[in-house]
Amino acid sequence: MSLKDQITEDMKAAMRAKDSERLGTIRLLLAAMKQKEVDERVTLDDANVVSIIDKLIKQRKDSVAAYVQAARQDLADKESTEIKVLEAYLPQRLSADEVLAEVKAIVAELGAKGPGDMGKVMGVVKTRLAGKAEMGQVSAAVKAALAG
Repeated sequence: MSLKDQITEDMKAAMRAKDSERLGTIRLLLAAMKQKEVDERVTLDDANVVSIIDKLIKQRKDSVAAYVQAARQDLADKESTEIKVLEAYLPQRLSADEVLAEVKAIVAELGAKGPGDMGKVMGVVKTRLAGKAEMGQVSAAVKAALAG
């Protein structure tokens, strides 16, 4: 079963269970997926769905930070709940050590020497680690690998 089908089935289950918070989050995800399909005239595969989920989680994390700063804990809690629902659809994430090992292997494979090669390395890293690691963490690992 594809990730898209799994999300649709989970929406139906949330409807039956009358789980309004989960249902709302899944509907937001499905709407974002449908929007991408319509805008780009493509059928999404699992990698595309994971990238959409990553984007939505990043938006939620930014919102949580803003709400906490504005002393709106009620809204921060709602966003945190949405993050938990969305994270359930992500594949198992790599640890920091595993990310660094992957990045070092790619740097060696490409023969990258310094910070000037960051764009070239990031292009390959993004395709190989898409959905397996947070790109902010990956970018830091690439910078560290190219610096030393």
